[in-house]
Amino acid sequence: MTNQIDLDLFESILNKLEDRVDYADIRVSDSQNTSIVMKDGKIQEIRSGSDFGSAIRILKDGAWGSAFTTQISKMDEMVETALKLVRSLKSDVEIGTVEPKVDKVKSRAQIKPSDVSIGDKKEIMTEANQAATIEKIVSTTVNYVDAMGTGAFLSTEGASITTEESRVGLFLNAVASEQDIIQFGHASTGGARGFEVLKNEDIEKFGRKAAEKAVRLLGANSPPSGKFPVIMDCELTGVFIHEALGHASEADLILQNDSILKDKMGTQIGSPLVTIIDDASMDAFGYYAYDAEGVKTAENVLVKDGILNSLLSSRETAAKLGISSSGNARSKVGDQPIVRMSNTYLKPGELKFEELIEDMKDGIYLKGSRGGQVDTGKGIFQFNAAESFRIENGEVKAPLRDVSLSGNILEMLNHVDAVGNDFKMGMGFCGKAGQAAPVGDGGPHIRVSEAMVGGVM
Repeated sequence: MTNQIDLDLFESILNKLEDRVDYADIRVSDSQNTSIVMKDGKIQEIRSGSDFGSAIRILKDGAWGSAFTTQISKMDEMVETALKLVRSLKSDVEIGTVEPKVDKVKSRAQIKPSDVSIGDKKEIMTEANQAATIEKIVSTTVNYVDAMGTGAFLSTEGASITTEESRVGLFLNAVASEQDIIQFGHASTGGARGFEVLKNEDIEKFGRKAAEKAVRLLGANSPPSGKFPVIMDCELTGVFIHEALGHASEADLILQNDSILKDKMGTQIGSPLVTIIDDASMDAFGYYAYDAEGVKTAENVLVKDGILNSLLSSRETAAKLGISSSGNARSKVGDQPIVRMSNTYLKPGELKFEELIEDMKDGIYLKGSRGGQVDTGKGIFQFNAAESFRIENGEVKAPLRDVSLSGNILEMLNHVDAVGNDFKMGMGFCGKAGQAAPVGDGGPHIRVSEAMVGGVM
């Protein structure tokens, strides 16, 4: 990977613009990526390559003008394009003030993905596939992805930040079949580090657990329907917090009147046991040290003891709401920064799993997620659990399949009556406005006193 990030060049461009615009920033990315797909033990696709991109945003008279190029030789053309656009637009954009940072952030990777051969990456995938190929598994898909690169952010305010980042992920889907029944098992592992995250993983256990989940579901019963006390595992807790509360706390959705949290700052929106945090600075898949506007990241407590305490925002949305930017403006260099989550989780409590279920006479234990949908404006959700079990008289009993969980976001948060002392972060990619961003989500096991449970439609 050739580093095309010449800070002197970008600083000189911004210096020439200072007297002609109200504000301008330049983002640059020079990265290397690999993606491998294995289907039923055979490699179907390998993609590997380098990407360079540079973008400029210009703010003048309340309007944004922006442009993007993949060629360092066309930087001047990029600037002129942005200036032309901003002259033709009229708007009322304002951005909040932030302290301009000068910083160099090193990668936390111990083993750079670029130093690992394709053969070694395929070997990890093969090990996962073989572990998942057990009786009744009829198909497997293993996906490997890595990305590493250098980025830069410079602004007319004086910011000059370079960052090195690395991410590695391994994803496995196993399909089990018996007679006319088909069930699925999914697993993922990785992190915002180097190849060591997979080297340190028990890959055999990783693959086997996904396959065993799919096989176990073949013999599971259909779920009951109605309101039950439920236990959500760490993964489903994370998915619920991300989808239902995280998106609703994004400032752009609040400004669009598309969030149930509009005008609820400082009010009780959940049980006093509920504390929810978004933290891009933590060691998880959604890590980044600075956002796409050069704002340094830190722990952001969205909900504290059930009270809405903060929001996710960019500089523009923060200015409109009269708050400080939370450092949640994210995008690839070629896209416009929008408000996104990073690593979002529910803070653990004090109870062991056995204590969560000991007084539950008839309940449902929900594990993992197979997708769902959320309406942040109406405040309603519907998720499908990956795996579920009946709880009877304080004991986990028969497995259930195709179980859905639905209800009102704020009612669910208020019905959280016990929080476990364990903690686990999941990983994935979140889609919004046609953009995908790496994120983490998680938390502990939690107990909800009443929730609507039923079969998947």
